Amino acid sequence: MTRSRSRGEGGYASVEFALTLPAVLLVLTLCLGLLAAAGTQLRAGDAARAAAREAAIGSGSARVSEVVSHLAGPGAQVSVTTRGGFVVAEVTVPLPVLGRWGDFDAHAEAVAVPER
Repeated sequence: MTRSRSRGEGGYASVEFALTLPAVLLVLTLCLGLLAAAGTQLRAGDAARAAAREAAIGSGSARVSEVVSHLAGPGAQVSVTTRGGFVVAEVTVPLPVLGRWGDFDAHAEAVAVPER
């Protein structure tokens, strides 16, 4: 014995798909944004460590900026200071989350002993 479909039930799968697709795409977009933010934070940390090393060996500010720009991207900003006899490099990189809607930054700091 076979079941026959009622005429009123046709198209439910299409409606359910149309309703859940935007939610799935939103979750996927958020996950990709979080991955991009995590990658940017890692690059900021790498750039801060490299900047602290360059400043510790006495490289000029142009070389420090070049290294940071190479590792963290062209929008990265670096600040090198001395605290308690240590060289401290702070790097700030804009996060690519939410496109132009959000003003979020990844921030990293690294400390090195001067080699002078």
